[in-house]
Parts: sequence; structure tokens; C-alpha cells
Amino acid sequence: QVRLVESGGGLVQPGGSLRLSCAGSGMDFSIRRMGWYRQVPEKEREMVAFQFGDGVIHYRNSVKGRFTISRDKMKNSVYLQMNDLKPEDTAVYFCKALVNGLNYWGQGTQVIVSS
Repeated sequence: QVRLVESGGGLVQPGGSLRLSCAGSGMDFSIRRMGWYRQVPEKEREMVAFQFGDGVIHYRNSVKGRFTISRDKMKNSVYLQMNDLKPEDTAVYFCKALVNGLNYWGQGTQVIVSS
């Protein structure tokens, strides 16, 4: 059973930075595709950054140049460095892993950008 646990959320002022971490467990192989989504109340969950197995990375247009996704495949972990945060980045951030055609999600970590 794949299990994902996020950490690193919190309250930050506009222009500040946060680093989210997601650790995967419950498998004896390297997860090839992992990334980050976010969701605000009454809206659909949206992709923020995702790294595919071939190394290709997709970013949401609104975070390009500010957010950076990175992986530690040996640890089945994924990270999201978020710089120059804006109030519109406020959301619950979820880690996602795509394994054998199935989506696995973490429980989410809250990010609040406010002065």
C-alpha cells in the first residue's frame, strides 16, 4: 500500500518562501512519477508541478519561475520549493504519486500566504 505524507506547510507573508516535502512509503520500488497539486474550497484540485518518469517536469503557468520541484527517487520523496509566495498561492497542497496507473494522494498540508 503506497502511503504519502506531506510536511512543510504553514503561514508565510507575501514574498516569503516555504519548502514542502512528501515522503512515500509502502513500496519496494522507486516511484517514477510524483508531483504536487493544490486545492482551495469549492474549487477543483489543480496541478502545481509534476515530474514524469522520463524527467519531464510540468509547472502550472502561475508558478513558473517561483516554484521548483525536485525528487529524491532513492527515498521516494518529492519536494516543492516555493519562493515569492502570493496570497493566491494559499491552498491545501497535496502530494500525488502515479503508480501502475493508479493515483495515490497524501493527506495535504495547508499553506497560507497572508500579511
